[in-house]
Amino acid sequence: MKTTYAVITVTAIILVAIVACYIAAPNYVTSTEPSTGAESGSSANSAGTSYVLIQGSGATFPLLQIEYWIAKFQSMNPNIKISYVGKGSGAGQKDFFNHLVDFAGSDPPLSRDVWLKYKGKVLQIPYLVGAVAIVYNIPDIPSEYHLKLTGDVIVRIYMGNITYWDDLEIKKLNPELAGKLPHKEIIVIHRSDASGTTQIFTTFLAKRSMEWREKVGIGKVVEWPVDKLGRGIGAKGNPGVAQVIKTTPYSIGYLEWAYALRENLSIAAIDNREGEFVLPSMKGIQSAIKNALPKLPDDPLGDWSGDLDAIIDAPGGSTYPIVAWTHLLVWKTYSDQAKVNALRTWIRWVLTEGRNYILPGYAPMPEELAATIAKAVDEIGVGK
Repeated sequence: MKTTYAVITVTAIILVAIVACYIAAPNYVTSTEPSTGAESGSSANSAGTSYVLIQGSGATFPLLQIEYWIAKFQSMNPNIKISYVGKGSGAGQKDFFNHLVDFAGSDPPLSRDVWLKYKGKVLQIPYLVGAVAIVYNIPDIPSEYHLKLTGDVIVRIYMGNITYWDDLEIKKLNPELAGKLPHKEIIVIHRSDASGTTQIFTTFLAKRSMEWREKVGIGKVVEWPVDKLGRGIGAKGNPGVAQVIKTTPYSIGYLEWAYALRENLSIAAIDNREGEFVLPSMKGIQSAIKNALPKLPDDPLGDWSGDLDAIIDAPGGSTYPIVAWTHLLVWKTYSDQAKVNALRTWIRWVLTEGRNYILPGYAPMPEELAATIAKAVDEIGVGK
């Protein structure tokens, strides 16, 4: 019996010690992350401090900037946690309308049909401006030279009508490269996912070519004629396109300018509406914005379906022709006041203080327009 009591006593002492250690060490307690889906509410971090989670998904066009902003914002607002998955504008819109996320990133605004369906329920907030760069990997061309291409030549490359880099049309545009343009097949890279960058790019091609408009069209997803010739390669997201071009000699592709800068890719100079060959630049973006502003609606609840058409291939001698806004899609009402407050704080910060943290390859919205949109964020509220 004495032996039994001794075992019980030792066991009790060990259990008490374990409980005491557990109570004295709160840092070992970690929170469970909210489940996927936009209905998740407040949670707590490993230090036990509560926070509100905002979830988003969508465009990769602004992904580098969004990730940078999130890091800055969360360091200043530790009670708000933001998750954003770059998976393409089409997937982001799908997640948003299926209520899997709180907001979506979408380069193109909603089409007029979709806007009419959700009129008065969804705010479309243009918050950042970027450019689509035409990039290439031609080892034979000196790195300090920028290949010149016209919209017509780009159309013909993607249609599959221009096969080799030493095609006569490309030679005419680049006499300085006499003897350096190789007789190599052009490998054409494009997005494989539903992409706002693709919609921007195909809008430009359709503006330059009636044949493209009629045979291929404009969209987040299109059937690329060059694929049927065996010279097209699809890649997922702007990061995927950048990687394929970087590792595929004699390729050409389109992607957001910031990715071209980050990956140190060769960028082509494109002719604008005035016939000037221009590279992506802040000056070229700002000129496009200036010409497009008078055509924009004055209300985030309004019909923004024409805003890409207004800014792509805009006039102006210094204008870069493939410039676009990118948008946040948010509901006008949410069921959770804490989430409403967090969304308001986040979007206002992006449109105001966030302007001080713009990465190379992007441009902020014009200050006056950004201030007007920031006030409209007050439209977000609690409701059914």
